Amino acid sequence: MRIIPLIFTVALVWALNHRWGATPPFGMLFSPQHGFWVHAEPVGSPVNGQFVFPQLKGKAEVWFDDRMVAHVFAEQEADAYFIQGYLHAKNRLWQMELQTHAAGGRLSEILGPKLLDYDRRKRREGMVYGAEQVIKGIEADPVTKMELDSYTAGINAYIGELRKRNYPLEYKLLGYSPEPWTNIKTGLLVKYMSADLAATADDIPYTNARNHFSKEDFDQLYPDFTDLMAPIIPRGTPFPAPARRAVPPPDSVVNAEFQYNTAKQDRDKGSNNWAVAGSKTKNGYPILCNDPHLELSLPSLFYEMQIKTPGMNVYGVSLPGAPGIIIGFNDNMGWGFTNGYVDVLDYYKMEFRNGKKEYLFNGQYRPADLRVEEIKIKGQPSFYDTVAYTVWGPVLYDETFKDPRFNGYLAMRWTAHDQSNELRTVHLLNHAKGYGDYLEAMKYWSCPGQNFIYAGKKDGIAIWHNGKHPLRWKDQGKFVTPGSDSTYAWQGFIPQAENPHVYNPAEGFVSSANQQATDSTYPYNLFGYYDLFRGMRIQEQLSQMSGITPEDMMKLQNDNKNRLAEAAVPFLSEYVSANTLTSKQQEYWRMMFAWDGVAGPDSKVATLFNLWWSNLEDAIWSDELPLNDSIAYVQPEEKTLLFWLMRDSAMHFIDNIRTPARETLADQVMASFRLAADTAAALDARNELALGKFRGTDIRHLSRSIPAFSRMHLNTGGGRHIINATKKTTGPSWRMVVELGPETKAWGIFPGGQSGNPGSKYYDNMVSDWLAGKYYALRVYDEKKPAEGVVGKMVFTRGGD
Repeated sequence: MRIIPLIFTVALVWALNHRWGATPPFGMLFSPQHGFWVHAEPVGSPVNGQFVFPQLKGKAEVWFDDRMVAHVFAEQEADAYFIQGYLHAKNRLWQMELQTHAAGGRLSEILGPKLLDYDRRKRREGMVYGAEQVIKGIEADPVTKMELDSYTAGINAYIGELRKRNYPLEYKLLGYSPEPWTNIKTGLLVKYMSADLAATADDIPYTNARNHFSKEDFDQLYPDFTDLMAPIIPRGTPFPAPARRAVPPPDSVVNAEFQYNTAKQDRDKGSNNWAVAGSKTKNGYPILCNDPHLELSLPSLFYEMQIKTPGMNVYGVSLPGAPGIIIGFNDNMGWGFTNGYVDVLDYYKMEFRNGKKEYLFNGQYRPADLRVEEIKIKGQPSFYDTVAYTVWGPVLYDETFKDPRFNGYLAMRWTAHDQSNELRTVHLLNHAKGYGDYLEAMKYWSCPGQNFIYAGKKDGIAIWHNGKHPLRWKDQGKFVTPGSDSTYAWQGFIPQAENPHVYNPAEGFVSSANQQATDSTYPYNLFGYYDLFRGMRIQEQLSQMSGITPEDMMKLQNDNKNRLAEAAVPFLSEYVSANTLTSKQQEYWRMMFAWDGVAGPDSKVATLFNLWWSNLEDAIWSDELPLNDSIAYVQPEEKTLLFWLMRDSAMHFIDNIRTPARETLADQVMASFRLAADTAAALDARNELALGKFRGTDIRHLSRSIPAFSRMHLNTGGGRHIINATKKTTGPSWRMVVELGPETKAWGIFPGGQSGNPGSKYYDNMVSDWLAGKYYALRVYDEKKPAEGVVGKMVFTRGGD
C-alpha cells in the first residue's frame, strides 16, 4: 500500500507542471525557489544599493521617498534616461511589455488563439507601421535619439540581470519570458495612446444615417455646433483669416449602398485641465491643474518621478515604456493635457482586382504594397496575414477579414500613420523656461491631438488645442468616401500656428474638458466628438471665484455636480403628472424634485436620474436608430437630445413608429420615469441604489482576469458630464495641482502605486486616499540639501567595461 502515496506524489508533480489548455503550469508558482512568495516584499524593506554599468557616462543617484517615488539626479542627461528606463523596467516590466504586445498585435503569442482576431485587427490598423514612422521621426533628431537609445539601454540593463526566479509574477502565471526592449516598442506605446485617444471615427454609422434620414434631420441629429456652448477658446475671440482653405469636389457624394453594424462607443473618458492667473489667486501666483481621466488599471498607467540634471529639474508622471515626464512641472512652468477628440481618421472604400494586388486610383490600377504579417500563436503554428497598403494607408477590411454584413475593401487614412516626433515635444516641455519654449514644443506634436495647458511663473497662462489636424471641407470625414478618386483626399493640414489657442485672456483663466475648441467663427472645419457640461461647470466655477487657493482647486477636481441633470430635470418636470404615479413612484419623484444635482457615492437620486434619462433616450431613439444585427447608427449626444427637445417639444422622433398610438413628449417622459422609479425601488430593496453601489468603479488588473490583483467595487461618485468624471472602469488617472510661486508647491495622487508587483506594499497603496479625494505633497528634492522622507538611495556609477 506504500506505493499509493508515491504514485499520488508523482501524479501531483506531473499535474502541477503540466499545461492544461490555456492554463499555465502551477508547479512553478509553488516552487520555493521561483514561486509566488518570492514576490512578497517585507514591509519597510530598504531600497539601497550600488549599481555599476558600462553604459553610464558619469555619476548618478536615485532617492526614494516614503511613497517610493523616484528622484533621479544625474550629471549627464543620457544617464538620467538610462536610469529612468532601468527603474521603469524594475517596477513595471510586465505592464510595459503587455501594452506594447497589445498595440503590436502580439497577444496571441502569450494568450493563445482566442486573441487572433484582435491581433489581426491591430496589424490591419497599421499599428506596427505607425510605430515605425514615429521611430523614424525620433531617430532623425539627435537629441531624442539619444534619449530613446539611453532609455532602451536602461531597460535592457535590467532585463539582462533578471533571473527566472525574479520574473514579475504575471510572466510565471502566463508561462512566458520577457524579451529585450527595442526602440520600436516605445513607438508602439505612442501608437497605443493614439489608438485610445484619436481613433474614434463614425464614418460608417454616419454613412448609414445619412442614407436613411433627410439632410435636415441628419444635421439636427449630429450637429457641428450645439445651441449652448462653452468652448475652450472664449466666444468672441477674433480669428485671423485662414492661410489655407479646403475646396470640396463639385460632385461630393455619400456612398449610398454602404451599410455596416458598429457598437456604441464611449468617447468621453472625461479629462480636465485649467490654469488660473495670479490675479485670481490668494497668494498672487498662477495655479495649474490637470486630471486626465483614462482607463483605470493595476499596475497604474503612470509612474511618478523627478528627474534633475544640470539642464533640467522636472517632476510629474511618466509613461512606463517611454522616456521623459509626460505631465508635470519644472522650475519655471507647468503643463498638462486633455484629449482634443478631433476626428483624424477617415475610411475609404476601395476597388481591387487580382485579389488585393491592385487597386483603382484616378482611373488606373496601381499595385498595392503587400505586407505579410506573421502572427505567432501560443501552442499553434503561426498565422500569416497579408495586409494591403494603399495611398491612403492599410486596408482594414477585405475578403479575408470582414464583418458578415460588409463585402468589400476599406482603407484607413489616419494621422497616427504619419512620421512624427512627439518625444521632441516632451523633451522641450521638460526643459522649458517659459512661454516661448512651450510654443516651440507645440510644433512637434502630431497625434493624438491634445489641449495643452500652460502656466509660467513669469509669463502667465495659455492653452493650445494642438495636434496635426486635417484640412477638410465641411462634412468631409463624416462619411465613407470613394477611395479611387484623389479629390477626396485631405488637402493638407491646418497650419500649426493657426490651431485654436489663447494666451493670458481677460477672464484670468484657461480651461478644457474635452469640449469644442471654438465657436462657429473659427475659419477651419474641426470635426470631432465633444462633451459640454464638464467644461461649462468648470468655466462657471472659475468665473465666480477669487482669492483661489490650491485647496479650492482640489475641491473643484472632486466636484460631483451633474450639469446635464441640473438642466434636464427642471425641463422634464414640466411633463410629469405626479398625481398619476403610484405612491411608491411618487416617493421617488419627491426625491428627484428635491435633488441638488450632486452625484456623490451615496446618492440614490443620481442613479434614479441616470435610469430616467437612459430610459428616455431609448424611448426616443430605439425605434429610429436600431442597434441590431442588420444595421446600426450612432446615437446622438445627450446634449443634442436635450436641446432639441427644449426648442421643439413636438419633434417627430418622439413618437414610437412601432406602436399604433402617437406618443407625445409627456407620454415618453412619464413612461420613462415610471420605469426608472420601479427599477429604483427594486434596487433600493437590495440596498443597491446608491451610485457607489449601483455603478461604483473597478480598477482591474491589466490581465482583466485576476480579481485578486484588482481593486473592485470601489464606492465612487461622479460620472459623465461631471468634473469628477469617474465611471465604472475609467476615472482620474492622475490628479495634479501646482502653485507656481517663487518656491513651486505641488500636490498629486494617482489610483495605484509605484510598484507593478502585487506582492508589494507600493502596488495599490494610494487607492484608498485617491478614493477619498486626498492629495500628497509632491516633494522636489535637491541633491545638495538635506531631504525629508527619504527612505532609500541607489548609487549609479560607470564601470565594468
